[in-house]
Amino acid sequence: MIKEISKLVIKAFNIENVYLSNKTKIEECCLYINENLVEEALNLNKDYIKSLDIKVINKKDRNVFVNSIMDFIPIATKVLGKIGEGVTHTLTGVCVMLTGIDENGVQVAEFGSSEGFLNEQVIFNHPGTPSDDDIIIHVNVVLFNGMGTVRKAIIASHSACDYIVQNIREYVKKLTGKNCDEKHEFIHSIDNTKKNIAIIKQVAGQGAMYDTFVLPDEPCGVSGAYSIIDLGNAPVLLTPNEYRDGAIRAMY
Repeated sequence: MIKEISKLVIKAFNIENVYLSNKTKIEECCLYINENLVEEALNLNKDYIKSLDIKVINKKDRNVFVNSIMDFIPIATKVLGKIGEGVTHTLTGVCVMLTGIDENGVQVAEFGSSEGFLNEQVIFNHPGTPSDDDIIIHVNVVLFNGMGTVRKAIIASHSACDYIVQNIREYVKKLTGKNCDEKHEFIHSIDNTKKNIAIIKQVAGQGAMYDTFVLPDEPCGVSGAYSIIDLGNAPVLLTPNEYRDGAIRAMY
């Protein structure tokens, strides 16, 4: 007997250009990002972050130096339901990159930093990295002296970046689903006549930035998530649809 556990519908909207503006919006496949979000995100995390800036990196501009890469983040949001079920809107053709350094020029890292020319440091078209054609929204944080290995400062960096992304998410929520460029449906079901299969994934859970957040409020988000470290590195069970829907957020 087959029992349906959950249904996840992901609707994708393709972005062809990204511009910094005075208002966040999407028009004719162009994403406009409110530049004022930078100051707002900084003020919310000013105990750890000295400065923050945002740039747009197009495909032809990837031969550019970037500080240590902390994460690549897709832009997706829940329209209906929670992580792993309901409806999710996501943007294709674009992703967010978070990088960091401290005010004395020390790269954010514990065991090894990843600064360098972007086109040399990243293997594109792999799980967790942008595609060859993706436009990259580059969020760079400059932490106060010595904060590059302080856990609260690393979380603040991710939170500041997530503040900017959330502003984009709020607009993406309002997009009309019938106008999506792609639609994918995922049914999580159990067949009692067959064996159950569990996939074990080892994630980081130590030190300052070698942490993993799970089950955030938004796909690949920060707000509402649980830290693997705070959970005592105990096993966390996720459904296939929760995994597909961005239930895991790497903190480095």
